Amino acid sequence: MKNTAKTMLVTAGVSSAIAGSALVGSIAAIAAIRAAARALCSQAVPEGAVVVITGGSRGLGYELACRFAHRHVRLVLAARDRAELQRAQETLIAEHPHLAPEDFYLFSADLMDPGECRRLISETLSHFGRIDVLVNNAGVIDVGPVENQTAETFERALRIYYVAPLTTILAALPHLLRQTPDPGWKRRAAIVNIASIGGKVAVPHLLPYCAGKFALVGFSEGLHAELRHKGIRVTTVCPGLMRTGGEDHATFTGQPHKEEKWFKFSAKTPGLSASAKCAANRIYSAVVSGRAELTITPQAWAAARFHGLCPETSQYAASLVNRYILPDATGTGDYSIAAAPQKA
Repeated sequence: MKNTAKTMLVTAGVSSAIAGSALVGSIAAIAAIRAAARALCSQAVPEGAVVVITGGSRGLGYELACRFAHRHVRLVLAARDRAELQRAQETLIAEHPHLAPEDFYLFSADLMDPGECRRLISETLSHFGRIDVLVNNAGVIDVGPVENQTAETFERALRIYYVAPLTTILAALPHLLRQTPDPGWKRRAAIVNIASIGGKVAVPHLLPYCAGKFALVGFSEGLHAELRHKGIRVTTVCPGLMRTGGEDHATFTGQPHKEEKWFKFSAKTPGLSASAKCAANRIYSAVVSGRAELTITPQAWAAARFHGLCPETSQYAASLVNRYILPDATGTGDYSIAAAPQKA
């Protein structure tokens, strides 16, 4: 009887191993087929295409402009600082001699104002007559514990990460749906929303950022579903940590020096973060192949899938990071259960 049971267990184990191997092999085969299909369907952005990039004067936005500028495109760069935009234009022309000043339109404004978002689209259409690629990339970062954040901080994050892309897309959409594809391109247009792994997995001490990115991810994914068959591809980009230089412009609350230390270490360490140039190359490839979603860095890819499978465990792990690694809030008292006074 024991031998029979042992044989059954061994057989079950072997069967499970075979089934597991078959599953892994099937997943790998499907992934390979999808990658091959994307490669076959890839179409380079056409010559003369109009590419609009918000937050285009530095960081990831500038690197995206560099990548698109490998072809003779027309670039609309939007940012708050006019001088930074002009420097970006001069550098791009110096690095890409086939571009000329008339291939650019510089738009300086604060896109947290919905009226400026609509003006960006209106002036782009007036100047170039069409939009082939719209990249929503502008952003701000506020780092610190929730107790030291304000309602205004959350509202600002929602305005720049959700309301601004929403407004630019809704302003452009009627025209995008009417325009004919550029010669050599089968789609009417491409929309790229730069979200974040923070739009899929909430990160402690980045709650305003995560709230805005979660909203953007939901909108962007739903937009892809509704517009794909109408000839407009929407790509949701969810990078992990990136070395874009944006960390140098972040705002820190609570214990600012400690918050700045952990945030900049994470964002600037190779191996933990991707370079802006590498991210821009991958985003460009996702655009030309019409991908619905792109997750950048292996850590971000793994985190999104682990959170999808084990959301409660993921949140518990984040709470441990918050409690034992990240700096404490300031000026709010001690709310830990262990420190609470015992009732008589």
